Amino acid sequence: MDSKELAQFIEETNGISKPWLLVQLRLKKLQERRATLSEDEYLQQLEEIYQDLMNLGEWWRGIENEVFY
Repeated sequence: MDSKELAQFIEETNGISKPWLLVQLRLKKLQERRATLSEDEYLQQLEEIYQDLMNLGEWWRGIENEVFY
């Protein structure tokens, strides 16, 4: 699945409200651009995505059935 297909899936499933899906989209887009980035640029962007993912924390605790279907 490329980033366009993933974006379409996110739109069709109302995934815009699911931050972990947006992180996956960012990772996919980064992967697709990997060949055009320097090692430092790639690592910096990867670290930013990782930090954003970690900042999500455990917001889903207690509502697993609502958000993971």
